[in-house]
Amino acid sequence: MIIIGFESSCDETGVAVVCTEKGLLAHALHSQIAMHQEYGGVVPELASRDHIRRILPLTEQVLGQAGLTVADIDAVAYTAGPGLAGALLVGASVAQSFAWARGLPAIPIHHLEGHLLSPLLADPKPQFPFVALLVSGGHTQLMRVDGVGAYALLGETLDDAAGEAFDKTAKLMGLGYPGGPALSRLAQEGDARAFDLPRPMLHSPDLDFSFSGLKTAVLTRLKQIEKESGAMTARQRADLAASTEAAIVDVLAAKSIKAMKQTGLKRLVVAGGVGANRHLRAQLVQAMGKLKGEVFFPPLELCTDNGAMIAYAGALRIQAGLADLAGASHAFTVKPRWDLQEVCREDCLLATGDPLLP
Repeated sequence: MIIIGFESSCDETGVAVVCTEKGLLAHALHSQIAMHQEYGGVVPELASRDHIRRILPLTEQVLGQAGLTVADIDAVAYTAGPGLAGALLVGASVAQSFAWARGLPAIPIHHLEGHLLSPLLADPKPQFPFVALLVSGGHTQLMRVDGVGAYALLGETLDDAAGEAFDKTAKLMGLGYPGGPALSRLAQEGDARAFDLPRPMLHSPDLDFSFSGLKTAVLTRLKQIEKESGAMTARQRADLAASTEAAIVDVLAAKSIKAMKQTGLKRLVVAGGVGANRHLRAQLVQAMGKLKGEVFFPPLELCTDNGAMIAYAGALRIQAGLADLAGASHAFTVKPRWDLQEVCREDCLLATGDPLLP
């Protein structure tokens, strides 16, 4: 089967085509970073309007790259949540219209499930079961993954997520938008040992995270430097960026390794935008090597939001029997707030008739 996928949950418009036998055939992505930069963050109304402008040209581009026409598509997948309501509605309405016009099934996909399964697009790809570290935007979670639709939450952030800690710290330092990548680039020039910053919940017995205290600690350091010597030097800025990045990465790596030991599993999957961070990748590869385990990452181009992960999640759901391919109705809704565990309960009901998770 050939599945087309649409992603429009926030500030990236993604379209992709996946074949259940051949894998990813083509994908295209448009980022709205340049448009939102002057506002210092995502403006939801502008994001929605830009999705409207971009999604159909991207669809034509992807079909052309894959050498396909709309008649070759067998199913449609789209991000139904979580995300910005207006942005989600653009992708959902286009996907459902496409499906209705061709008489095809339309499969709503949870955005985090797309990230969770995206490392399976890599070569080599991990086998189930595995532990997944999801570090995407406002989400930081550790999940046990036993199969498609079989996800158990092990730990999550109690306040700011890792991505938010990167972005908010960068904003405090005046690094602009998007802050996370800017901070990571600056960190390459600094000394991670220059500032002794906290590692929140590093030694807690659970697998939860907290990063709001780190942001406060950075703000305190900035005020201290300003009081003592006025404006920060270029060296101090780089050192503070490096120290911040190191604190975040240390916590993410330590909690991930703790999850591996608690579950007894030997495969770790890292997904989401922060998964592109080179220090996180290096630290996890080293730590998993000591455990005689393996760590898997999606291709760098698929770490951020993209249509490929949505189309692929749709393909995997079809193969697992977790997609309604006979549904005739194309009425739809989007879910700006959507718990991934709710998806698991729905899958359990679909597969077994039992509304309770085993």
